[in-house]
Amino acid sequence: MRREVGTYLDVYIGAPTTLEFQIAVAPQPGAQVTELLSFTLNGNEIEATELVGDHGNRIHKFDAEAGQLEVNYTATVLGQADPAPVEELDLSTYLRPSRYAEADKLFGFAATEFGDLTDHSVLLEKVSMWVGSRLGYVPGSSDPIDGAVDTLLAGRGVCRDYAHLVVALLRAVFVPARLVAVYAPGLTPMDFHAVAEAYIDGHWRVVDATRLAPRQTMVRIGTGRDAADTAFMDNHGGFVNLNWMSVKAWLEGPLPSELVTDLVSLR
Repeated sequence: MRREVGTYLDVYIGAPTTLEFQIAVAPQPGAQVTELLSFTLNGNEIEATELVGDHGNRIHKFDAEAGQLEVNYTATVLGQADPAPVEELDLSTYLRPSRYAEADKLFGFAATEFGDLTDHSVLLEKVSMWVGSRLGYVPGSSDPIDGAVDTLLAGRGVCRDYAHLVVALLRAVFVPARLVAVYAPGLTPMDFHAVAEAYIDGHWRVVDATRLAPRQTMVRIGTGRDAADTAFMDNHGGFVNLNWMSVKAWLEGPLPSELVTDLVSLR
């Protein structure tokens, strides 16, 4: 399997600040990644510090003066990564409520809707189908501060909102779940994509209630409790404005078909 992914960002910086970008593919054993990443501010290339976190999350951080910043990232991914490892601490961390996945507010609701499903594989399918059928995918319909409860009440959102609601519902019925930012070949419209990952039968399984792209071809960028851990850009200081963004994710050969009942791991 050969996948080509990348992004271009045009950012206006109004005052000196510190910026962090989480756009690079997370290294995973079993897959070969060749990449190029550059930051150019006012025509001068900037050297970023790479911070490596849990699950291979890679944050590129630097101080920036005011001006125009261009970010270019391209990567070629050959082969498929090994399944994500399962750590005992993760099974505790990803059961807890978090900023955007307020599982503690949904215990009673989730128990009523899904509490009788003891087979976790079936539970995964039912939660994915339920969220996919109850929400409408409407670009621009949610705010950056909206959490799973806001999404449930609004009945609409974008990929991160779908993922947050899936994660919160699964945690509310005591299934460890987390959010993953990915590049997604076949996604329309093309953008950064967010999916859920749930611990089922000893493995991390990916859930995409939007069903906008095949899960088998997705490439992991960042993994965490929710979108607070996986944002593609963070600003700590001055005013910034994202003037333009483009994302690419391409698969060599035809896109695979899949069913919501398939158990799929990010590879």
